[in-house]
Amino acid sequence: MTASTSTRSARRRTLRVAAAALTAAAAFSLTACSGSDAAGSKAGGQSGTGVAAEASGAGSADASGADSSAGAQGTEAQPDHAKAGSGASARSGGGTSARAGSGSGAAKSGGKATFCRTSDLIMDAANSSPDQKVGEVTVQMTNKGGRTCSAAGFAGVDLKDADGTSAPVHRGGEVPRITDLKPGDTATFSISYKVDFSGDSLASPTDIIVTPPNETHSVDLKWPADALKLGGSYDESIQVHPVGIAN
Repeated sequence: MTASTSTRSARRRTLRVAAAALTAAAAFSLTACSGSDAAGSKAGGQSGTGVAAEASGAGSADASGADSSAGAQGTEAQPDHAKAGSGASARSGGGTSARAGSGSGAAKSGGKATFCRTSDLIMDAANSSPDQKVGEVTVQMTNKGGRTCSAAGFAGVDLKDADGTSAPVHRGGEVPRITDLKPGDTATFSISYKVDFSGDSLASPTDIIVTPPNETHSVDLKWPADALKLGGSYDESIQVHPVGIAN
């Protein structure tokens, strides 16, 4: 083999090795780039998925958790609120509803007893003139109810005459006293008037229409048959006096 032939062969081998090296380097570079891209793509995908999942998971967890928590708290809070409401209502309404229903709470004032109702009282009228010069009729009111009641004040009184007319009786100037009646207790008030000594009086009362203090319902009582003859007309000389406890 000549020197020139050997030189050419060596050059070809060198070129082949260099080409092979370049090919290998290119292949490695492509592989590295592909791997890097894949890794980047994979990492990006995982990262994106993770972030999305995290955001989605956190959002749904927080939202559902908050909703369920709020719902649970709301469910728990509602009975408590309802209990508080019903309790307040029971305390307010019941109390309020128990005192108004019985009448005692509504009619009480400053701790005083309930006013006596007409239906709570048994009433009658009797001649109580101390002598033949002073005319007086006393009305008794006995508490037939089951609770203490107040009869304090002035009773409303009208006198009905034989001719069918009626006239109110004026109040006296006395100050009413506290008059609480326990069941079975009796209170009284009196009607005072001038006595007819002439026999010429045209006043002939037949009935006493009585309305207890602080009431609107009346009772018709008979004028006592043995009462002294009423003198004059139905004027201010006839007076009704405050209710008091019977002696």
